[in-house]
Amino acid sequence: MKIEVDRAKCVGLGLCEAASPEYFEVQDDGKLLVLRETVGGSPDVLEVEEAVLSCPTTALRLVP
Repeated sequence: MKIEVDRAKCVGLGLCEAASPEYFEVQDDGKLLVLRETVGGSPDVLEVEEAVLSCPTTALRLVP
């Protein structure tokens, strides 16, 4: 699975980083950095799904 970010929607709140710090990092300038774009394995997928669902602007998607 792969993480997609709609940069136009992302406001850098950091809820995704709180849910999944191994995959997301909000930089000092407020821009989201995806640390790992490809998600593999059950525990990681569940963690990244939680991060995607935590995004209040729906800027994140997890696609096959």
